[in-house]
Amino acid sequence: MARRVTILGSTGSVGRNTVELVAAQPEEYSVEALVALKSVDALAAQARSLGAKLAVIADDSRHAALKSALAGSGVEVAAGQAAVVEAAQRPAEWVMAAIVGAAGLAPTLAAVERGAFVALANKEALVCAGALMTAAVRANGATLLPVDSEHNAIFQCFEADQIHAIERIVLTASGGPFRERPLAAMANVTPAEAVAHPNWRMGAKISVDSATMMNKGLEVIEAMHLFPLRGDQVDVVVHPQSVIHGLVYYKDGSVLAQLGSPDMRTPIANTLGWPRRIPAPSPRLDLAALGQLTFEAPDPVRFPALRIARAAMAEGGSAPIVLNAANEIAVAAFLDGAIGFLDIASIVEDALGALDRHDIVTLDDVYDTDRAAREAARRLVGNGARRAATV
Repeated sequence: MARRVTILGSTGSVGRNTVELVAAQPEEYSVEALVALKSVDALAAQARSLGAKLAVIADDSRHAALKSALAGSGVEVAAGQAAVVEAAQRPAEWVMAAIVGAAGLAPTLAAVERGAFVALANKEALVCAGALMTAAVRANGATLLPVDSEHNAIFQCFEADQIHAIERIVLTASGGPFRERPLAAMANVTPAEAVAHPNWRMGAKISVDSATMMNKGLEVIEAMHLFPLRGDQVDVVVHPQSVIHGLVYYKDGSVLAQLGSPDMRTPIANTLGWPRRIPAPSPRLDLAALGQLTFEAPDPVRFPALRIARAAMAEGGSAPIVLNAANEIAVAAFLDGAIGFLDIASIVEDALGALDRHDIVTLDDVYDTDRAAREAARRLVGNGARRAATV
């Protein structure tokens, strides 16, 4: 029987790649629902092409436009945040959770609570609500399938029945565009330089996160929820070629690594077909053409984000939420030209120091902490901009 799928965030980068893979094997997949934030034309085209039962636009104001675009198609149309959650609750065996930010938490949790296979591309689900999400996974018999390339690599190499024999896991990092740039020169980095990732095609925010290495700090936190290991068993190594995506070290001296071209269709295909393997059009590796693969330790002076993220992970509770929210505000301010590149990590660390810590029990706790952290980060951005103006 065809696998019934729902794609939350179908018009984003991960969503579009998922749609491409589903469309390539129409006999293998039946599309239950597609969800987008506001891209009416793209969502309507996807829904018609895939024969989706439901199309949901999160932006209420675009409901009428979506209805018009899908008139006569037989596709059911809905709008608003409640409709997004309802889409996740519909009977799809496999759900791609690719809605960016806090908006993706409730629908991801709704899919988990159905016991679905959840392909997880929403970073906040584990960074901000990791304990809540993993508790729900256990309680409902759901399966989290990591889509992020590094976590998916670990997932493919991690022998769960040999957990006692695993010494550590290693997430690789490209090092971004400033891996070899002196610290003093990084103060003058422009947004255009920061978003020019050498290996991956990504949005502006995640490209800046790669340049600061905050993305790797967030991934370390995610890994602690995905894999039953201690914090000191999760390492990071800089690997500029982005060919090896993750490694698992075993106590017999074996190291299992997953390799592949830097193409998100590979990890998406791994989760879409799981536990089978399905075709994907990703470029095949030619190791002879590559010639060599290189590795180096992250520089803690030029890239303090890793240290800050590990401290937030060790503290737990509300700290990872503050880390994530403050980073989003700081990155947005950098892209707008309000602060410098090196100010991003400083603002995140200052925000962590400015807010009291507390336990996270419900999603409302997550949302409340997220709002407070964003307000604190905005104040810090404003203070920094005023200081810069007086220099």
